Amino acid sequence: MSDGSPVRDEDAFDVEALAQWLRDNASGEPGLDGVPEVRQFTGGASNLTYLLRYAGRDLILRRPPSGTKAKGAHDMRRESDIQASLGRVLDTVPRIVAYCGDESVIGSEFYVMERIDGTILRRDIPDSLGMTSEDVNLLCRNALDTLVALHSVDVEAAGLGHLSRGPGYVERQVSGWSARLRKARTPDVGSFDSTMAWLAEHQPDDVAQVLIHNDFRFDNLVLDPADPTRVVGILDWEMATVGDPLMDLGGAMAYWIEADSDPVAKRLRLQPTHERGMLGRVEAVRYYCAAMGIEMDARRWAFYEVFGLFRLAVIAQQIYLRSYRGETHNPKAKQMRWLVRYLDLRCRWLIARYRWQERRAGSRAKGGR
Repeated sequence: MSDGSPVRDEDAFDVEALAQWLRDNASGEPGLDGVPEVRQFTGGASNLTYLLRYAGRDLILRRPPSGTKAKGAHDMRRESDIQASLGRVLDTVPRIVAYCGDESVIGSEFYVMERIDGTILRRDIPDSLGMTSEDVNLLCRNALDTLVALHSVDVEAAGLGHLSRGPGYVERQVSGWSARLRKARTPDVGSFDSTMAWLAEHQPDDVAQVLIHNDFRFDNLVLDPADPTRVVGILDWEMATVGDPLMDLGGAMAYWIEADSDPVAKRLRLQPTHERGMLGRVEAVRYYCAAMGIEMDARRWAFYEVFGLFRLAVIAQQIYLRSYRGETHNPKAKQMRWLVRYLDLRCRWLIARYRWQERRAGSRAKGGR
């Protein structure tokens, strides 16, 4: 895991005020004397993440981005509360040090957590890790097992039952993300009207109500520095809730670019799922569903695949909207436009393929009679 970069001017804050607040409000924590060196992690484009380097320890600070925010997004109190509760039943969750709702301290609410030492993968697996294809395969399976373990958490025992809104999660997600897209849409991206209509028409019932991460991908996993096939930390609990596990899997597969994916997908790739040894999307879905005891086939999976890509497009569009309005100069936010346009085409292609498969299946059924 890198030590970050210098803090962007637009994301800077009063470090001395932060240090004083931590001394006053996290008095039981050791090593908070003095003023920490602050670095910024620039890998993400949603919530802002910083390294606080004290003389004897490292901490991580999370805060919302500046500019317009989607309703319900970037809730630091919610995110820190989920981590604090979940940390009692999962040892892969970073420990919360303190939460601050007083925006006068650094200009926004924020929370501080312990840093988990380890490796975080980005676009590629570093050669320095010396991983063979067998190692990569084991890492892939361990990552999927980590998702299975998360979906198997006793929600009530973790104190997170209040996150559940009961049955109808799929329906709420389809309508909710469609509303967010319409609100964040800009003239230079696709409308997604046909995709939203198809999702509304083909939405299945919930398969279960479990704890879901909602942004499960390799750059939110911390790997053991001594054994990079092992997952020792799960980061970014911003969108975690109680809902349908297949919707979480669909979201994870939206990032799953394969070695033989199209050139645009490879260019936009954010994680190393193309590496030799990684399971393909179909294999990954089968592996997960077998572990969870869920029956799955290609026609049933089509909804979750399209929804995962559509949801990713909405997230990217919400980030791009801040750049479009001039509320941020983060280059990653500006580049999100191209991801949105690609995902629009990808969703439409998958829907066209699904319709072709349905017509073909119908023709075969008629011929059989």
